[in-house]
Amino acid sequence: MINKNLPIPIYYQLAESIQKQIDNGELKPGASLPSEREYAEKYNISRMTARQALNQLVNNGYLYRVQGKGTFVAEKKMEKPLIGITSFTEDMMARGLKPSSELLHFEIIPAPTQIAKPLQINEYAPVYEITRIRLADAVPMAIETNYISANLVKGLTEKIVNHSIYAYMEEQLELTIEQATQTIESSIAEPVEAEHLQIHSGAPVMRIERIAFLQDGTPAEYVKSTYRADRYKFMVHMQRNQ
Repeated sequence: MINKNLPIPIYYQLAESIQKQIDNGELKPGASLPSEREYAEKYNISRMTARQALNQLVNNGYLYRVQGKGTFVAEKKMEKPLIGITSFTEDMMARGLKPSSELLHFEIIPAPTQIAKPLQINEYAPVYEITRIRLADAVPMAIETNYISANLVKGLTEKIVNHSIYAYMEEQLELTIEQATQTIESSIAEPVEAEHLQIHSGAPVMRIERIAFLQDGTPAEYVKSTYRADRYKFMVHMQRNQ
């Protein structure tokens, strides 16, 4: 597994070997890995080299560390293509996972300036403020807060938002979402977010803001989401302009 005569760095060879074991299922999510000392003794390499290999896999999301307990195989990240517009419910169902939501907050509030502006409504106009934990197979994936004009989307209830807001809008109100703008940035989890997402405070997360528009260009919703970076990654297909 380790060939010291190759020009390839030893730490890279070790990291690649462990990664292959993860990819082919030999090492399953949650499995505990040998310590740096054990890897060093097994392959007659330095502990620093073993640490470098494990650090690379931690940084790439294949492993995670728990202080005082060791290094473990991470759950495989779900890949979401940044093509097309789907709700969380639709996205999880397409993957064969069971989507669910835990409602944290639901009320109609007067829209402050920072909410009224992206929704293109008057300041203090009524909007739904809906905060949910989004789960896949009962595992928390994201915290999502939706802001929707109450004058545009009438009749929202807690039962509806625990299912699919998009389905209600399209099937019951005949409001079709056609396009959206979305921004993504990296951040770290605040203590309350970490508690809801079942991760450590300060763990990496992805913060996403999205404005979805109806066919006539009317903003339908403004969404602020925090996704677990250890369970989710985004993929975009790009083509060079000729």
